[in-house]
Amino acid sequence: MLHRLLLAFCLTVPAAITVAQQIHAHNDYEKPEPFLNAYKHRADFIEADVWLQNGRLVVAHDKPKVDAPTLDSLYIRPIARLFAENDGKVSADRKYTFGLMIDVKDSYEEVLPKLLELLQTNVTAFNRSANPLAVQVIISGNRPRPDTFLDYPLLIQFDGRPSELYGEETLRRVALVSDSFMSYSRWNGTGELSEQDEDKLKRVIKRAHKDGKPIRFWAIPDTPNAWKKLKKIGVDIINTDKVAEATETLK
Repeated sequence: MLHRLLLAFCLTVPAAITVAQQIHAHNDYEKPEPFLNAYKHRADFIEADVWLQNGRLVVAHDKPKVDAPTLDSLYIRPIARLFAENDGKVSADRKYTFGLMIDVKDSYEEVLPKLLELLQTNVTAFNRSANPLAVQVIISGNRPRPDTFLDYPLLIQFDGRPSELYGEETLRRVALVSDSFMSYSRWNGTGELSEQDEDKLKRVIKRAHKDGKPIRFWAIPDTPNAWKKLKKIGVDIINTDKVAEATETLK
């Protein structure tokens, strides 16, 4: 009798949904230790804003200066070195890898061919279809139209948007779904998020999850209170300039 009661209770109570919390290192290249700090704290996504300057891909938030560092020097070569040092892995921790988010600031038609050239010279480190622990490169910012995603090699995936519609094949090329937090709420991260704003956020979160994709919001209030609240309502990837603090807070 007790067994039947317990079974009935379990069938009527919804199963808990476990959200795998991830950290996105926003504008990582502006930090005192580009790449190294985010890597040390096991960020799940590391972001670089990329421009084309005199035939080279350089990293900068705004129009780059003449001495802007290259994508190759800040990220591609250091990542390739780690794979060489760790026998085909980015870390001695066999479970750790990450996504390198390339936020394209110039024309993607000019940037992507240059980027693919760089990746193909370090294919072991960046071809996740061949090496499950490879770094997945994800294109954000100025992206191709979704109906052309399949025209690009598997070395790159794309940052999706809730406003875009994807076919079954195209959806496989979407690594995550991202949108501006400001499109749903003006909450500053103190006190409580309003029920109305929470409902709006939950609807778009649910839609991304229905497609089997994690979701990130940029321009969030970058505070511990906001990180915890967004985690609680189902945001998979916390966008932050404070990787070490966010990692510690959300353990």
